Amino acid sequence: MNKPDKILYTARTHTTGGREGKSASSDGRLDVKLSSPGGPGSGTNPEQLFAAGWSACFEGAMGLAAKKLDVKLPADLAIDAEVDLGMTGDAYLLQARLNVSLPGVDKEMARAIIDMAHQTCPYSKATRGNIDVEINLV
Repeated sequence: MNKPDKILYTARTHTTGGREGKSASSDGRLDVKLSSPGGPGSGTNPEQLFAAGWSACFEGAMGLAAKKLDVKLPADLAIDAEVDLGMTGDAYLLQARLNVSLPGVDKEMARAIIDMAHQTCPYSKATRGNIDVEINLV
């Protein structure tokens, strides 16, 4: 297992109540109510938070890839992330899709940027080989 040589940032949260609780960051920037997917609560859920975090990180990785490839990313770049919570037998599991839109970027170049980002994004690295993942150019 690879360990970082240098820590750039540590996120700290305090969560109580599980899927029907709340979670807050130590710096006060995050303070969310939680509720189960499809349940009656008005809060977000871990799958939505994971989808938001991964897509934001992936977009940052795409920016680094584009810079290396000397390509300007379009201002209307977008990522629609889908994280599924599922079951196999009695075991819970996740699977995910990142649907990436790069308007105006040549299809081959867009695919190169996406592939490079998928190799460097920390969320992609963390999920690689652990869950089913699709990275789609839409």
